[in-house]
Amino acid sequence: MSTAAMPSLSLRRLSFSHPWLFNLRTHSLSTTASAALDSVSFEPSKDTQLSTTATPNPRNEEKKTRTTSFYPKRGQTLELECESIAYKGKGVCKVADTGFVLMCDRVLPGERFIGRVTRKRDNYAEVKKLKTLSPHRDAVEAPCEYASHCGGCKTQSLLYEAQVRAKEQQVRELTVHVGRFSNKELESIMKPIVPCDIQFHYRNKMEFSFGPKKWVPIELLEERNSNSNDDYALGLHAPGFFDKVLNVDICLLQSEPANKVLAAIQDIWRESQLGLSPYNCRSHAGFLKHLMIRTGRDVETSLPELMVNFVTASYEPDLLKPLVEKIEAIPEVVSIMNNVNTSVGNTSVGEMEYTLYGKSTITEILRGLTFQISANSFFQTNTHQAEVLYKLIEDCACIKGDGSEVVLDLFCGTGTIGLTLAKRVRHVYGYEVVPQAISDAGRNAKLNGINNATFIQGDLNKIGENFGNEFPKPDIVITDPNRPGMHMKLIKFLLKLRAATIIYVSCNPATCARDLDYLCHGVAEKNIEGCYKLRSLQPVDMFPHTPHIECVCLLELS
Repeated sequence: MSTAAMPSLSLRRLSFSHPWLFNLRTHSLSTTASAALDSVSFEPSKDTQLSTTATPNPRNEEKKTRTTSFYPKRGQTLELECESIAYKGKGVCKVADTGFVLMCDRVLPGERFIGRVTRKRDNYAEVKKLKTLSPHRDAVEAPCEYASHCGGCKTQSLLYEAQVRAKEQQVRELTVHVGRFSNKELESIMKPIVPCDIQFHYRNKMEFSFGPKKWVPIELLEERNSNSNDDYALGLHAPGFFDKVLNVDICLLQSEPANKVLAAIQDIWRESQLGLSPYNCRSHAGFLKHLMIRTGRDVETSLPELMVNFVTASYEPDLLKPLVEKIEAIPEVVSIMNNVNTSVGNTSVGEMEYTLYGKSTITEILRGLTFQISANSFFQTNTHQAEVLYKLIEDCACIKGDGSEVVLDLFCGTGTIGLTLAKRVRHVYGYEVVPQAISDAGRNAKLNGINNATFIQGDLNKIGENFGNEFPKPDIVITDPNRPGMHMKLIKFLLKLRAATIIYVSCNPATCARDLDYLCHGVAEKNIEGCYKLRSLQPVDMFPHTPHIECVCLLELS
């Protein structure tokens, strides 16, 4: 993920009404800091403003003030209180005397703590929590033993009802500050967040990494046992590190049968006689790279069925044989795959794929349709909540049901959204950059007897003047971009296309707010006029205990 440079801002500018938000509209909002600051209401105190505006030598004195009274120093220890949770789960704190913003991981609203400044920026600083003085107001005991150290479930120790309230507030603030919609407008547009009924064991896909050395938090170093292969790790990457792996024996987000598989592999893979070595992403030596476990459902029985995918640096099936024999005895395991990735990259997609046991796909049922899922298919990670999400999309589409409408499905993945609508419209045209996903979409259409869906491989970030010639003007556009949102070329195309309805499905409320701004309000500096009206904004919690938020937005041509 690319890191967007934050605008360089003086304190003088910050004392006005969020002028830096204008600059953010033209930058990527993919970074934690940028998106988090978008949802922070930052107001310096009167004293701070006076100290900068009343100086006889503005440049020198402002610099002096910024580096002393306004900016805490790197390495400085502060007593802080978390005010709110910003996007990506960072806690928002402010220096008591100045209102300067500090961002801290693993702190929650109302929590008082001691923190050390680890990094300074022009308009915020990052802090590491050292000690909790008093817990947050909605504290609960996290059921997962890894919750304090794993980067996946940052908010497990926060009451779930408080989690969804915080997410709803983040969407609101981003839509106001970045999207330039007023709070009054949102009163009639924004709907209450839809919570997730299943808060654990909801993920149908988990990817674990092998590593040559277990990562252990500093506070647990004394308990570390470093003996040959016992130090090998299979688990999740430590937060912020590509080369450090936190060993995990159970994950409360994946299904119970998937945890059986993980436990079985953890039980034997380190045995020296097997000759299995974890991949070292620095030296590029080793065999085992990743373990992916996917959970689906048998179409006839609705019982869970599992695919286990070993990602290795070379094709050596004899080395994997003991692991295959161990896990094929688990009744739910119907597929064992081997993706061979010989590159030095950290991807789990291999250049070659081999079936070691059973079949090469598993199935899942969504909105009455059957989907075949391969090892590298994209599929909604929370099947249960995807049912809710897709129903919301269908409701927004307001399909007539007479088979007259054309749907353009952008960033269609394996076609799941478009295919759930296909039987009620004239035709669905889907676009996706990943060739494997397009292949899966075509296969899923055929599997469900759908003949009015066309899926085209293409990069929507690189569309040319001829884009749109392959399909008639759509009545409904559904766009479901990845985290960076839509490219300006695609924004311009949609504004020129002027479809009656756009349904924007977002996994990143920061870039979603930016794109809604472009579509509705235009881009004055590029002489682009918006032509849509935001009619509905619906946040959905797809991933409890994580900072991720999904939104379904309905736009109508104004």
